[in-house]
Amino acid sequence: MLLQQTTEKLRALGLKVMAAAASEQVTDPSLGELGFDERLGLLVDREWDARENRRLATRLKAARLKDGACIEDVECGATRGLERGLLQNLAGGHWIAAHQSVVISGPTGAGKTFLACALGNRACRMGHSVSYQRVSRLLDDLGLARADGSLRSLVRRLAKAEVLILDDWGLMPLDAGQAQDVLDILEDRAGCGSTVIVTQIPVAQWHARIADPTIADAICDRLVHGSHRIELRGESQRRLRAARAAGGEASGRSQ
Repeated sequence: MLLQQTTEKLRALGLKVMAAAASEQVTDPSLGELGFDERLGLLVDREWDARENRRLATRLKAARLKDGACIEDVECGATRGLERGLLQNLAGGHWIAAHQSVVISGPTGAGKTFLACALGNRACRMGHSVSYQRVSRLLDDLGLARADGSLRSLVRRLAKAEVLILDDWGLMPLDAGQAQDVLDILEDRAGCGSTVIVTQIPVAQWHARIADPTIADAICDRLVHGSHRIELRGESQRRLRAARAAGGEASGRSQ
């Protein structure tokens, strides 16, 4: 009777997982020899883990990452232009704490977006907020926000993301107004956020694709200075994954 009252109070306090774990302990004979502190610790751990998992799910949903990518699935090697030591360093998250940028460049299909989203996934699991943005859609959103008066609100929201991923950077030249909007986002993020740039365009060509030379100087300086540079190369990762999947299906049919 006392346990029932206790579990009801735990549920009323919003500790539903802890309440369920308390009921389970009563029927688990293996816990009978544990002391009060140990059993209480198990209950708290269950509630803590459940809440952390919910927070992670919320961060991943808000991030809107593509490909279901994770660090463990990223392929390294000299032929790809990605050394394992650099990947492990980035996986440690020190670049996020230092508010540094990561520039990932390479041809179509090289795995740029997959790597960027894997870094974003890792950041979410470390407790950081992440926002994935395709630059073409972001520019559309900025234009609409400017028209309806919500531009400042959108810029503030993007500035709050601890990791901002800008995919397909440089494919569309920036006019003066767009360049100013991008610079405002980077200015608001200075010293408080990290940016991941995904691009097919070599860094040396960025400046020419931004209409205002002065703003171009400022944008390039903020994104490139002190950044981690990764130039992916090699065979198309999409083609390789498709080949592996087709090989797996063929193997399954032959068994």
